[in-house]
Amino acid sequence: MSQNVLAGMENSAVTVLKRAIELDNESRLPDALVCYQEGIHLLMEVLKATKDEAKKGHYRKKIANYMDRAEKIKEQLNDLKEKGKYHEQIKIPDDATGFCYEKLFKPYLDSFVTEVWVEDPYIRHVHQVYNFLKFCEMLIKGPCSVKTIHLLTSLDNAGKAKQTSSLEEIKQSLQSYNITLEVLYSSSIHDREIRFNNGWIIKIGRGLDYFKKTQGRFSIGYCDFDLRHCHETTVDIFHIKHTKNT
Repeated sequence: MSQNVLAGMENSAVTVLKRAIELDNESRLPDALVCYQEGIHLLMEVLKATKDEAKKGHYRKKIANYMDRAEKIKEQLNDLKEKGKYHEQIKIPDDATGFCYEKLFKPYLDSFVTEVWVEDPYIRHVHQVYNFLKFCEMLIKGPCSVKTIHLLTSLDNAGKAKQTSSLEEIKQSLQSYNITLEVLYSSSIHDREIRFNNGWIIKIGRGLDYFKKTQGRFSIGYCDFDLRHCHETTVDIFHIKHTKNT
């Protein structure tokens, strides 16, 4: 590795770790943890490529300190989650990528999740039904053991036949995984909320439909939602115990 590349990597590590400290001081612990982990990874790569023993010792000390802080943050977050006092707000900027369903929901899924409620008025048009299908596929991959999914949405009067037949197809497909899909329609539903029976509640301003349309069916992001550009929206994550205590 050339000295220029090594210096560039070190600068990147410093920038990310400075951001981690800023977020830490602002008590934005989930974001701080991500930056600490990324910065530590970059610094470890610098350590591997460094031949100067004095610098190696310096990097090892820095890495140890950052790892210790990251571990404490992780323990603090786990403790808050266990007590049901954890509340995180994620702001998805307009045109951002990297916000697939796995990133938003997987941290709150565990082996105790067997039942899921989805309240979203806009599981109506074809692309919105595909969003719901993508969400179901994520649930199937675990780590949960979902047995029942409840969907409450609004009926698309103009495309009623297509909407109902598409959701029925998903229902039949889920049965092969021993999952029951119950679909109810409401003309007055406005809220967008996803609940797991382990107590976690996720509210997304735009519901499941926060992804932008790709330029074409063969454009990057069409299949992999982690590469799909997003609309601006806000995600609030909290535990039912937190709502009861407040």
